[in-house]
Amino acid sequence: MIDLTTGPLVVDGGLGTLLESRGNDVASPLWSARVLRDDPAELRTAHAEFAAAGADVLITASYQVGFGGPIPDAEVERLLLRSVSLAREAGNGLVAASVGPIGALRADGSEYTGAYGLDVVELRALHRRRLAVLADAGADLLAVETVPSPLEVEALALELADLGVPAFVSLSADSTGFAAPGALGSALRTAASVPGVVAVGVNCCAPGSVGPALAEAPAVPLVAYPNTGERWDATTRTWHGGAAPLAVDAPGWVAASARIVGGCCRSTPADIAAIAAAVR
Repeated sequence: MIDLTTGPLVVDGGLGTLLESRGNDVASPLWSARVLRDDPAELRTAHAEFAAAGADVLITASYQVGFGGPIPDAEVERLLLRSVSLAREAGNGLVAASVGPIGALRADGSEYTGAYGLDVVELRALHRRRLAVLADAGADLLAVETVPSPLEVEALALELADLGVPAFVSLSADSTGFAAPGALGSALRTAASVPGVVAVGVNCCAPGSVGPALAEAPAVPLVAYPNTGERWDATTRTWHGGAAPLAVDAPGWVAASARIVGGCCRSTPADIAAIAAAVR
């Protein structure tokens, strides 16, 4: 049972960032999924570090694991199941099975545009099998995250409605796919209308984008876990710019009805500990 009525749940931070700081190679298109495949004990340890920092929710390393992606389909289901079991072993809190956008499988930066050249029917088909596997993998809920366009939100909403399992849906607030006025708010309302969706919101965006995005959201439990403010260059696969202290803004997100809060890319266990202290 996911209870969002008694106070905010703190979600873990940048898993790939932590793995890289621990000496792991996350430069390939697989990102943290390479460690999931090749060194599960190391991934379990990284999850446990976030749990020890105060994370109530551990998000699995399945963001870039999907059928039709860079990992051979024959391996995908095994790795999806492994991602959930490792997060479960690492802590005593909730486990959210990560469902990244189709752009994450392509590793070409299209997760920040949604410009795939695919229609709703094709998007539904590409998401369906992974959603079904993760829905039965033993997680407490699905973390459908970094969704970059209204079209992909629509496709995921239709698939989630058919599944009927608990999920939160978080949009890539800075994606060019939501550039049109009102597009982000409309997509949040679409996601919130799905039975089983317990919260909606934004992630993988600049900290300053969170407040305006939550102001567009419907009156439901909300989600906020931005990046630290650095910018990702998908061509060079490098980060640029300075980091912001997320804990400073976190109480404001909670005041705006965010009930799942934390950090995304570049956020560390220290950031998560600070957020936990700020919102509890």
